[in-house]
Amino acid sequence: MGTPSRHDVPVFRRIRTERAAAALLALALSGCGIFAVDSGKAPAAPPPSGSATPADPGTDVPDDLDEAESETREDSVYPLAGDPSVDALHYDLSLAWTPDSDTLVATERLTFRSTADADHFQLDFDDALTIDSLTVDGKDASFDRSDKDLVINHAVKADDEYTLVLAYQGTPEPYPAPTERSDFTLGEGWHITDEHQVWTIQEPYGAFTWYAANDQPADKAFYDFTLTVPAPWTGIANGKLTDTTDSDGLRTTTWHLDEPASSYLVTVAFGDYTPAHLESASGVPVTIWGPTDDPEASGDTGYAGEAIDWLENYLGPYPFDTFGILLYDGDSGMETQTMVTLGATPYATSRAVVVHELTHHWYGDTVTPTDWRDLWMNEGMAMYLQGMWEAEDEGISIDEKMDSWAGYEAESREYSGPPGDYDPQKFGDGNVYYGPALMWNELRRKVGDDVFFALIRDWPQEHASQSADREEYLSWIEDRTGLELTSFFDDWLLGETTPPRTSGG
Repeated sequence: MGTPSRHDVPVFRRIRTERAAAALLALALSGCGIFAVDSGKAPAAPPPSGSATPADPGTDVPDDLDEAESETREDSVYPLAGDPSVDALHYDLSLAWTPDSDTLVATERLTFRSTADADHFQLDFDDALTIDSLTVDGKDASFDRSDKDLVINHAVKADDEYTLVLAYQGTPEPYPAPTERSDFTLGEGWHITDEHQVWTIQEPYGAFTWYAANDQPADKAFYDFTLTVPAPWTGIANGKLTDTTDSDGLRTTTWHLDEPASSYLVTVAFGDYTPAHLESASGVPVTIWGPTDDPEASGDTGYAGEAIDWLENYLGPYPFDTFGILLYDGDSGMETQTMVTLGATPYATSRAVVVHELTHHWYGDTVTPTDWRDLWMNEGMAMYLQGMWEAEDEGISIDEKMDSWAGYEAESREYSGPPGDYDPQKFGDGNVYYGPALMWNELRRKVGDDVFFALIRDWPQEHASQSADREEYLSWIEDRTGLELTSFFDDWLLGETTPPRTSGG
């Protein structure tokens, strides 16, 4: 997730469809609208007409579902999202978007493992969408709904696998975000622009606004997408683009994600996009999906290939087969796995942000925290590598860069709480970025460059496609360094004030 603005101020909102227009107007009047339009941008073409219907979801399930088995749990920060008795293994999502009516028609095939014996199981699925049919292992199942809770009345046994098939439709609505960040004012999940295009961002939750999910970070699963929309628009998602078919005025794209991902790392978009292709020196193929009517919106995203090469020097080989950037009509950034979602603004498309979001593919994507209390594990390292890159680019030392961030760290820690025990209503504030970045620099000084850079390289290489919590991570660091670091990490992660630093003022 991109760094929050240092000028963010508290805002209070309830995001539902009937309030969206008012929210947009308020943002425009305040001069900080998420959908601000560049005056030099060509007027958008009207959306293509025609009704899209979903293709049948694939019948193939990955052979290696064991790789997607997760130790699900009740999240300590957001316990109402996700169900620890469900372990999602494979989502096959067939989504059809009709921009004329802002209607999503979809079929989902979910393969999951039950972690307990029970007479029912539960998924997150917003009641703004109408369920047309629901089966478990080919048999109709009754269900109950309340807000985002979908309870399926079908008995399950621990460690047995089941297949749920869900047909549904409607106009998805974003869900309120537990944060005061200005770039999340419009909420989480599915967003529809004024031009009827679609983008999604859903950290810490919100995938349930457009498909039935076990919406918690601890649960990783494989994904396949079949996306249909009136041509010439295109549907974009994570992973590899495996097929594009134009027929009867509709365009259908299929995407496959080779490595399991948490629901917050999934992205889907529908719109008028044109791809640009490049490659890192190490051979990683990169695709930039930019708006057809605004070729300048890509900013510095073409730096992605060089950024991969720069990061591989410190973190080892890029952990996935492909990398992409999806530009949307907003101002945030999100490390959605293999297909980063970036707002089409000069800052969000800057080289520093590209480095930050790419770093997450080692810290956050291939190794994911099992609990949202450990968001700092993602953002702290991404911020530190961003700081290293900025220091190199500016011709200053890393200590000088940390000095420049120290003031922001103290302010954000005081306002939002310690990085490892933050206020749940201030998700993604600066405290989980700046404090852990300063902490990593202090650890670097404590253990020396050779040990430090071996640590940050080996952790994602040895734990690829896994989830981990704070205790596992910090114990691993202590084992590798031979140092007792409990008080050091407690001071930085749980302290009410910034610990004394050895690397600056």
